[in-house]
Amino acid sequence: MLTISALCWLCQQPLWLSHHGICRTCAKGLLNGRDSCCPRCGLPAGNSRRDCGRCLMRPPAWESLLYVTDYQAPISQLIKKVKYQDGTGLACVLARLLLLRWLEARREQQLPKPELILNVPLHPYRHWRRGYNQTELLARHLARWLSVEYQADGLLRIRAAAPQQTLNADARRGNLLGAFHCNADVAGKTVALVDDVVTTGSTAQELSRLLLAHRAKTVKIWCICRTL
Repeated sequence: MLTISALCWLCQQPLWLSHHGICRTCAKGLLNGRDSCCPRCGLPAGNSRRDCGRCLMRPPAWESLLYVTDYQAPISQLIKKVKYQDGTGLACVLARLLLLRWLEARREQQLPKPELILNVPLHPYRHWRRGYNQTELLARHLARWLSVEYQADGLLRIRAAAPQQTLNADARRGNLLGAFHCNADVAGKTVALVDDVVTTGSTAQELSRLLLAHRAKTVKIWCICRTL
């Protein structure tokens, strides 16, 4: 007999596999609900196979950006539950959506697996206040499912700063200078950097530059949502 815990988080319909959290219909709707986007920056573009004009003129430090859907309801509500309402159990549900997106991209573009997965770090004080880092939860699931090396302390936040969501794009870039430290051996490796939401890309840019400075072969950004 199905219980209340075996309902889809989005449509509240019964699930065949309760640990999936989101039913096949809702997952398909999320994965198919995006417009054509640039494979590098993730922003709307006329061709999803080639870099957009923005990236050709001013390419970001990372090689590609993979995301599930735009930052809008209902997925944005689930992310907020994970981040601010101790909804750690939802991390597995969101990570599975990102896994499905990567598997889809792998089939269509023959993408190789990364050699190392890292996550965007929190400052120790914020980590202590929250009790966990949601990007670490996402990365752990993905690394286990894909059998890829993962280092929880590979990237460290060494300088506190104002929350990124309170700043404009220019202030976000300056806010992160010198904020991170690379503790992982990334030399010659393809690195997947996991985040929950990419907005202006300032955090992804700063961390990608740091990883490349430590001789990473290339950096790929994996996130649940891209703000358009």
